[in-house]
Amino acid sequence: MNRMPALYIGHGAPPLLDDPVWSGQLAAWAQDLPRPKAILIVSAHWESAPVMLSATPAPLVYDFGGFAPRYYQMTYETPDATALAARVAAMMPASEPVHQQSSRGLDHGAWVPLKIMYPDADIPVLQMSLPTDDPVKLMELGARLRPLRDEGVLIIGSGFLTHGLPFLTEWRIDAAVPGWSSDFDAWAGEALARGDVDALADYRHQAPGLPYAHPTVEHYTPLFVTLGAATTPDEPGLQVIDGFWMGLSKRSLQVA
Repeated sequence: MNRMPALYIGHGAPPLLDDPVWSGQLAAWAQDLPRPKAILIVSAHWESAPVMLSATPAPLVYDFGGFAPRYYQMTYETPDATALAARVAAMMPASEPVHQQSSRGLDHGAWVPLKIMYPDADIPVLQMSLPTDDPVKLMELGARLRPLRDEGVLIIGSGFLTHGLPFLTEWRIDAAVPGWSSDFDAWAGEALARGDVDALADYRHQAPGLPYAHPTVEHYTPLFVTLGAATTPDEPGLQVIDGFWMGLSKRSLQVA
C-alpha cells in the first residue's frame, strides 16, 4: 500500500455541516485521498496527559453549547478501532504508557469534519488526546506515529489556524476578517510554504496577531503532530484549503 498522507485541518463548529463551501472543500479533499484503512485523529478539544485514546466504539461527545438541538442528536457510528488502539499503544515508549478511556468517544473536533469527509462512517476512527503544547514534543509524537501511514492509517491534527473566539464581533460565516486573524494566517501560510518548521514552532516570538489569534494554543498545536508525522517535516506541504470562516483561518495542510 502507498503511504497515506497526514493532514492538519480546521474543524469548525457544528454549523460547518450546513456550510456548502467549506464542507464541499473538505468532501472533495477526502475524495482525492487514498481510502484509509483507519483514521487516527488528534483534536484541540481533548487535552490530556499522559496520552489517552478514545473508547471504541463509544457515544459522541457533544462538547459545545448554544446550537440548534439537532446537532446534539447527530451520530457517527464507526467500526471498532481496538486494533489501531493496540497498535498505537505499542508504539509509545515504556516510560510514556498510553491510557485507554473506557467511555469517551469522538468530540466535535473529530466527528464534525469526519462526518463531512467520510459520511458513511465505515472507517475505524481512534482519537488521541493532545498531551502537551510543546511543538518539539508534539513533533516527536508525530514521528512515533509515522509508521502508521505505511499501514493505511490517515493521521489528522484537527484544530483551527486562528481561533480568537473571545475577540470576534460578528457571528456570520462570511464575517469580516479581523487583522489579527489575517496577519497570523499570512505568516503561517508563508512559513508552511517554506517548510520553516522552526519559525512555526517559535510562534510565540515570531507570529503576528498573538495573543488574539490564539488566546490559548490548543487549536494551533495539533499542526505539530501532523508535521512530525511527515516523511520530511521541513519540506513544504500542500495547503489544500485557505480562506476564512467567521473571520477565522480555515487554512489546512497535507504532508507527504
